[in-house]
Amino acid sequence: MIAALDNPMFFIALTVGAYWLGTIIQKKTQLVFLNPILLAMLFIIGFLMLTGIDYEVYHVNSEFINMLLQPAIVCLAVPLYRQFKRIKQQAWLIVMSSFLGCVTGIISVVLIAWSMGAPKEVVFSMAPKSVTTPIAMDVSRVIGGIPSLTAGVVIFVGIFGAMFGYLIMKLFKVNNPISQGFSIGMASHALGTSKSMEISPSFGAFSTVGLIVNGILTAILAPVIIQVLSYFIDF
Repeated sequence: MIAALDNPMFFIALTVGAYWLGTIIQKKTQLVFLNPILLAMLFIIGFLMLTGIDYEVYHVNSEFINMLLQPAIVCLAVPLYRQFKRIKQQAWLIVMSSFLGCVTGIISVVLIAWSMGAPKEVVFSMAPKSVTTPIAMDVSRVIGGIPSLTAGVVIFVGIFGAMFGYLIMKLFKVNNPISQGFSIGMASHALGTSKSMEISPSFGAFSTVGLIVNGILTAILAPVIIQVLSYFIDF
């Protein structure tokens, strides 16, 4: 029976079905922590464990979905183009906010992890936590982190931001739509941007800007920041 399941169509249907079921559960319960992506992950992990199917089998057979991620990212350019005039008007503020947010995000997570006694490799793995997985894993590899651990942290940060990001900003009375969308994109990359798209194309556009700019800055600044901190801290 397990051998019969070893085909791409089954695993593609499993993945899509798990996400669809997650969206149904969230709509029915209206509970913010029941994020469809998180639920889909739990469903698929549980299924693989119960059936004894190796993750590599699932990964290979669901490769088609991974291929769709690239055109999906390109689709983010549509709301970006439609909001280009507003983005251009805010360009200077966007660049400055991105720089400060990127530096603060990297330094804070590194110092917190170090102060809690985490090993050097774990500390460095945390640095690129707020950018999309491919960039984060490459940065982690360059600065001496553990790419697989970084990938897990990135997913956790993205899901957390998608679930609670807007609630946290509401709590601290951050009500400007541009600030909200941009902050979610910077802090929670593609998963946060997906949540922003659900609210409105305007939120999604500025969230996309935050995702892109923070990804570029993190790739450039993370190795430099880690090197500078290494002069003052014995990791």
